[in-house]
Amino acid sequence: MRLVVIGGIAAGMSAAARARRLDASAEIVVCEKGQQVSLGACGLPYFAEGLVRDWRELVAYDAAYLRRERAIDVRENAEVIAVHHARRSVALASGEELRYDKLILATGALPVRDGIAGVEDARVFSMHSLGEAIRLRGHLDRASAGKALVVGGGYMGLEGAEALRVRGWQVDLAHAGDHLLRRGDAWLTARLDKHLERCRVRVRHRTRIGVIPDPYDLILLATGLRPNVALAEGVGARLGLTGAIEATDRMETSVAGIYAAGDCAEAPHLVTGRPAWLPLGTTANKMGRVAGAAAVGGRERFHGIVGTAIVRVCGLGVAVTGLAPEQARREGFQPVEARIEAAERARYFGGRQTAVQLVADRASGRLLGGVVLGDHGVEGRINTIATALTRRMAVDEFAQLDLAYAPPFSTVWDPVLIAAQQLLKAL
Repeated sequence: MRLVVIGGIAAGMSAAARARRLDASAEIVVCEKGQQVSLGACGLPYFAEGLVRDWRELVAYDAAYLRRERAIDVRENAEVIAVHHARRSVALASGEELRYDKLILATGALPVRDGIAGVEDARVFSMHSLGEAIRLRGHLDRASAGKALVVGGGYMGLEGAEALRVRGWQVDLAHAGDHLLRRGDAWLTARLDKHLERCRVRVRHRTRIGVIPDPYDLILLATGLRPNVALAEGVGARLGLTGAIEATDRMETSVAGIYAAGDCAEAPHLVTGRPAWLPLGTTANKMGRVAGAAAVGGRERFHGIVGTAIVRVCGLGVAVTGLAPEQARREGFQPVEARIEAAERARYFGGRQTAVQLVADRASGRLLGGVVLGDHGVEGRINTIATALTRRMAVDEFAQLDLAYAPPFSTVWDPVLIAAQQLLKAL
């Protein structure tokens, strides 16, 4: 049996590795159009910043290792331009044609740059691919710091703004919408705006860039993503309401024998009960693992997501999960929220203020979402909330969680439990 995987980053390599572990006899071929497989692409902003000295530190396994130790035929700079499912083959840009028995689409996402003129300008950079990040890093290493514009208020835009500030650039951030992180949360946006201003990053909301502006020495495009579904459409695979590929819990598309995983595919949202498209590395790896298992006859299932993400914004940890109040309202819930600030550990251990927002449904008392902002322990607290969302916990259950306490790590009442108590009062 020959399995061909299109895409060799998070989802694709997870799929290939899982398939190999479950089936030692399968012939597995991975086609990656870029110059490197198994790349930790989430580390690219930190490479641009200079925290990661060499891009090779972001590579988990190189192609030679995967061929030698895992018996996976990894092909870099191998772009698949068409899938001919009737004859079970894929066509490469090189002219080669590869036969397959099972196919996994892990084609990722594409940057959205529609409606922006002048993106070919030498001052314009992005971090969507390794090559683009290397070009940006080289420029930052050579050029004197000047005035920079970051276009986009999502995760990559905020990480890019921090990277440029660390390198000494004066940074403006232009965002077409009203709210940062595409969460529709006015409270969160106001907190981030204030923090960015303290870090000397000027934020301009409701600012759509149609032409690359002149007054800047560097423009970093972080204008969002869209699922890369061209190959899926070419074989007639059904797309979901999100515009990404629709797949079963075994990651099989509507075309038998073809699977989809990662940023090209949608996922069930465990809070709303509806499909969602949230392109994140954690989700991509889980999807890929299930797709790889299913392609070789395994019985694993992908259950879904709650939308958990974390980003560092000029030193501040910003973590979200589930639904913001306005998102919950649009989904038909009756949202009630509580927001608190509390010390994240004892004062005599240098405890700093942590902000927590929790959202619940008035009708059912069920927890719907949360935000944590702080300097320490943000990841553990948001993961606690995410776990509660996954288990569909009510707020009164959540408020009784037996969380760890010792002065170096937390307070007797952890901030998330304080927020839960306030939310119970609001309910």
